[in-house]
Amino acid sequence: MLLVGLVVAAALVATASVSMAEPIMIKFSHVVAENTPKGQMANKFKQLVDERLAGKVVVEVFPNSQLFGDNKVLEAMALGDVQLAAPSLSKFEKYTPELQIFDLPFLFNNMAAVEKFQQGPVGQEMLTSMKSKGYIGLGYLHNGMKEISANSPLRVPADAAGKKFRIMTSDVLAAQYEAVGAMPLKKPFSEVFTLLQTKAIDGQENTWSNIYSKKFYEVQPYITETDHGVLDYLVVTSADFWLGLPADIRTELKKALDEAIAFGNDVSAKKAISDRQAIIDSKRSEVITLTPAERKLWVEAMKPVWKQFENKIGKERIAAAVASNN
Repeated sequence: MLLVGLVVAAALVATASVSMAEPIMIKFSHVVAENTPKGQMANKFKQLVDERLAGKVVVEVFPNSQLFGDNKVLEAMALGDVQLAAPSLSKFEKYTPELQIFDLPFLFNNMAAVEKFQQGPVGQEMLTSMKSKGYIGLGYLHNGMKEISANSPLRVPADAAGKKFRIMTSDVLAAQYEAVGAMPLKKPFSEVFTLLQTKAIDGQENTWSNIYSKKFYEVQPYITETDHGVLDYLVVTSADFWLGLPADIRTELKKALDEAIAFGNDVSAKKAISDRQAIIDSKRSEVITLTPAERKLWVEAMKPVWKQFENKIGKERIAAAVASNN
């Protein structure tokens, strides 16, 4: 009887240990507010995982650089301190030259072309371009097309000559401004408003949502609607973490993430339209619409940057991106 009791007790302990198995923890670190498209995407992902993988996976979202800034998050990911992040594509320059394609000026006509390229075979193949460095891209998240704001009107490339423009840390973006005789300055996003307000710089490039949410339009009297580049993010994870997950869990997580990204991209598209209109309605900044002839001058001035980085990025990739405009 005692033996039977011990066997039953052991079985109960074993059952309890299985049922009480620790859930997989996913820390999702990002640098923006929760009401942004990226913030809403991250929260949507958490919601979907909570619904579908309750007890198996727990997602914790850390917005506003609570855990790490974009410059440190990949190092933290390699150490296992964070499992998901979504830095801008420019942040991956030191890990792979391929993603520099998204910084090339006037490569994509609109966000529809960007989406077509990213979801196509070349764009999807690029998600694994950092696998040998220990990172896997899981999807592209949109912010939008970039415009150029300035203290003086910018209608033709000559208007930018000699002026200082803040850029993200990107050699392609630096070359873009050098092509029109301007001075690019690599400065943190958090410093841009003050730099503009104090006129330490003459202008900057950004999406409508960033220009509006960060109030750049309040300290920049002119915004030229160039749509010259794209500002997107890459949802990224550690290769060791992702490939180490049980296959069924990984499948469900990818499905939830794809849905969350689609949701975030829809929010982004609507926000670009509403924020642009809000800036116009504020009358704080004049939105300059280029004529076809003026736009052509900008394209001709900046397009040589493609050739400059062709060997690093890949001629075939650039050709595939151009084809996505059709």
